[in-house]
Amino acid sequence: METEIDEEREMNGSDKGRMWSLDQKIDQPIEDTEAGHIRGMDVRKELSGLMVLRLAFQSLGVVYGDLGTSPLYVFNSTFPDGVRDSEDLMGALSLIIYTLTLIPLLKYVFVVMRANDNGEGGTFALYSLLCRHVKVNTIPNQHRTDEELTTYSRRKIEDKSFAARTKKWLEAKVDRQNALLLLVLVGTCMVIGDGIFTPAISVLSSVGGIKVDHPKMKTAVVVAVAVLILVILFSVQHYGTDKVGWLFAPAVLLWFLCIGSIGAYNICKHDTVVLKAFSPVYIVKYFRVGTKRSWASLGGIMLSITGTEALFADLGHFSTLAVQIAFTSIVFPCLLLQYMGQAAYLMHHQEDVKEAFYRSIPDLAYWPVFVIATMAAVIASQATISATFTIIKQAVSLGCFPRVKVLHTSKDISGQIYIPEINWILMVLCIIVTIGFNNTTQIGNAYGTAVIGVMLVTTLLMALIMLVVWRSNWLLVLLFTSVFLSIELVYFSSVLFKVNQGGWAPLVIAAVFLIIMSVWHYGTVKRYEFELESKVSMAWILGLGPSLGLVRVPGIGLLYTELVNGVPHIFSHLITHLPAIHSIVVFVCLKYLPVNTVPQEERFLVKRIGPKDFHMFRCVARYGYKDLHKKDDDFEKMLLDKLSAFIRYESLMESISDSEDYSLPEEYQQATTLDTENGNQMSLHAISTESSQNSIVSERSPQQPVRHVRFSVPNTGTVGNSGTVDGEIQFLNDCRDSGVVHIMGNTIVRARRDSGMIKKIVVDYIYAFLRRICREKSVILNVPHESLLNVGQVFYV
Repeated sequence: METEIDEEREMNGSDKGRMWSLDQKIDQPIEDTEAGHIRGMDVRKELSGLMVLRLAFQSLGVVYGDLGTSPLYVFNSTFPDGVRDSEDLMGALSLIIYTLTLIPLLKYVFVVMRANDNGEGGTFALYSLLCRHVKVNTIPNQHRTDEELTTYSRRKIEDKSFAARTKKWLEAKVDRQNALLLLVLVGTCMVIGDGIFTPAISVLSSVGGIKVDHPKMKTAVVVAVAVLILVILFSVQHYGTDKVGWLFAPAVLLWFLCIGSIGAYNICKHDTVVLKAFSPVYIVKYFRVGTKRSWASLGGIMLSITGTEALFADLGHFSTLAVQIAFTSIVFPCLLLQYMGQAAYLMHHQEDVKEAFYRSIPDLAYWPVFVIATMAAVIASQATISATFTIIKQAVSLGCFPRVKVLHTSKDISGQIYIPEINWILMVLCIIVTIGFNNTTQIGNAYGTAVIGVMLVTTLLMALIMLVVWRSNWLLVLLFTSVFLSIELVYFSSVLFKVNQGGWAPLVIAAVFLIIMSVWHYGTVKRYEFELESKVSMAWILGLGPSLGLVRVPGIGLLYTELVNGVPHIFSHLITHLPAIHSIVVFVCLKYLPVNTVPQEERFLVKRIGPKDFHMFRCVARYGYKDLHKKDDDFEKMLLDKLSAFIRYESLMESISDSEDYSLPEEYQQATTLDTENGNQMSLHAISTESSQNSIVSERSPQQPVRHVRFSVPNTGTVGNSGTVDGEIQFLNDCRDSGVVHIMGNTIVRARRDSGMIKKIVVDYIYAFLRRICREKSVILNVPHESLLNVGQVFYV
């Protein structure tokens, strides 16, 4: 075996190096021993104009249903005790107009949506964008090669800039990083709350309209019909956003045209004075006349922007331009017309404020609009249900939620997913809320708390994005934050005033999900720390010899670990208790990065561990939070194909590294194309100029040239030692034919005996329960049961 030693050379030409002992540096981080980096082109497709219009049309059925049905209940929630005079109506209408303009239009459509993570939106998308620019990831498995991904977009921060100071401040203390993660989790829990309360209030409001024509109908009948509709809605979710969008989009488009037309009709028929509500003077008068009453009514006015966060969270289902086109051309103008039309009707019929929407409909159009409204209310639920699926998937990928089954429902749009477990949990909670509250006023109070909570989180995260990622002037950031934070805090204070009138429900639900996510993340971090602290020294492995002190039987063992470098403790546990081990052992690390997707061509990092005759490798499989392990993806085949290509590439690098001082030819530095066994071509990119054996690399400045010196260590292996690359490839294929076994650790986490009561409850009961009910990693990876070997171990925290 040959092992390469790097020596430092001073800039004046004299050699000043030192040899690093074998047992000290044989277990190098992956950044020093990486031998192959799969490189590919950015796989994001440019959308044609026709495709953008198609997505804009579909987005109506998925994204804007919630925002579009808010006219059903806004005036009812704003004036629960009736309208006092026309000045109140003008003030409330003016508030609605400016709230719609400032928050959905200016904040989200023109600012927040620009902060999308390669097309993905939502709270976790903002967090992942921050993680790429600031080291705030609580699991320290970052690696410099991750930054070379085509989807890992980031900008360099100048040392003396305000962004650099902000970055340094965030990285200085772990408490700040944990506080940032907690903020993200709170926002995520509020989005889940949206997914529960939106279907309840939307469907109940629309079905309740039948009491306008049949006032003697009992409330229990209305609630029963609403529950039936909700069951049907959640039952069709498995068909996917694509099919649901095509099914619902025509109805929503018709709904917006209806409410826009009815609004324009009411303005012309009843009172055009409502057009004066564009003047902010009426807002001042509104608060001057009835300060406390006007402030309390803000909770109802805020319902006019429900569904706005879903607009951003559902971005991954479509595209930024498509969502922007749909909002500015259809949604926004139709909503303004409808609210002004209702206000114009109420100017002369203030006693009808409880059923303002249905009372303002012309008699001949009542039943057609009722049917369309019911359909639109059902569709409104789709927006937040889709947003909930998206954000749960992101949380799972970043280690903040128990593993769940995620199904990909579209071949064209990768962000369209369905999560069965979450779907049925949402349905049950939604039915409980509908039956428990049975009126839109209390559900509206609860709904407002969830809506404004996630908006506050988004504003705070956007401030960091603007400072660190966009490098915006701090005065501009201060202006953005102060304007929107002050508006949202006023609304938040109003909804908190109604905590005892239903506002407590989202807080309780958010608290439950926050506990689940926090406990799961805590357990994930502790498991990683355990593996990191208990990893085995490579010197000990080498001391066992090529046979590892066991019988090497034909076959390949894929041993899964959380570590990106080092030999996991589970391997020593395995070889200590088993009499034999596979001829080829591959340590597989599934690593999720703070990016939305990792192109297939760049997914795997492969390196050799130890001498050639040990036949041990490491493979890091990298995924983004949007990537899925689909059933048609043969993970095992892809991994072994990359391993075979790595062996060929390794031999190629050996052939050009015979001289004492060398540099790679330019064509090899850029990329080397090899033919894989299935006939496809794969591009490999050199990370380092190491040989096929382990490199022992001394620390050096990037500017200093390196001299490579070689020494030989006698080969002692007898397993598959053919001496040629073709022989090793043949040996790999023979082992593959003999069988592949997936070895996974079944780690049980326990609290130490001297731990406090809270820690014991968290670890021994809550986390243990979540581990039992979550999906196993083998199920996520679609590993056949007959090829699975579980290795149990217990560790204490």
